[in-house]
Amino acid sequence: MTTPTQNMSRSLSLASTAKLSSGYLIPLLGFGVYQNFTTKDSVLHALAAGYRHIDSAQAYRNEAAVGAAVRESGIPRSDIFITTKIATKLHGYASTLKAVDDSLARFELDYIDLFLIHDPFAGTERRLATYKALQEAKHAGKIRSVGVSNFGVKHLEEVRNAGFDMPSINQIEIHPFCQQRPIVAYCRGHAIAVQAYCPLLRGKMEHPTIKEIAEKHNRSPAQILLRWSLQNGFIPLPKSATPEHIHTNVRLYDFFLSADDMAELDTLDRGKEGAISWNPVDAE
Repeated sequence: MTTPTQNMSRSLSLASTAKLSSGYLIPLLGFGVYQNFTTKDSVLHALAAGYRHIDSAQAYRNEAAVGAAVRESGIPRSDIFITTKIATKLHGYASTLKAVDDSLARFELDYIDLFLIHDPFAGTERRLATYKALQEAKHAGKIRSVGVSNFGVKHLEEVRNAGFDMPSINQIEIHPFCQQRPIVAYCRGHAIAVQAYCPLLRGKMEHPTIKEIAEKHNRSPAQILLRWSLQNGFIPLPKSATPEHIHTNVRLYDFFLSADDMAELDTLDRGKEGAISWNPVDAE
């Protein structure tokens, strides 16, 4: 798996990708559709703005709208990376196999690029049964890459100790206030790409350090946060239902945060106390 580093990130573009351990390429900027009540229109705006990576989930109840937008966009299916996640209540072997087929039917797609276990709440036995089913769906060609979300080191170690291929991705809450450093270090040591949800702090971007760096670069706080994520080698998943924000959030590639800028943002880390979402990385 390859990820951008601060040394190479000057050459990033909206078309930049990383190669996952599964062998497939993932665009380095994704578009999230959590709690998006105009999903189809928002995805169409995102695709028009240049996004080629859409992050959905069964629990979001908008897989059908995402699929409709992909078809209506006229963009070849092979150019768009689609992620979904299995809902907690469906974790388990047989239920997961059925859930994969149900998601394919809702999207009206022949395959899903990335299928994640949404959270670790189901417990060790059901987590591993779910993971086994996703691996089988991958071997059947229904899924291209298998990953997890909200997994801590303990949960990732369970997968490794069970003898499965390691996840291609771990999607966790990451932003300057919650940098999840032990989990990130583990993922990087095991070729697991790190996706960052809540990269825009759910709009709470008023911190003086963020505002100061934004003013210095004549950028929005959102652009600064997304650039920080990209330069740290993460795959951020900003979400918005506002067309203007959808378009401005991709304008990240004609400026660069200096080492001092990055260091200032890094000092904002408050560990798990800095989380603004559910962040269940310590679930049993």
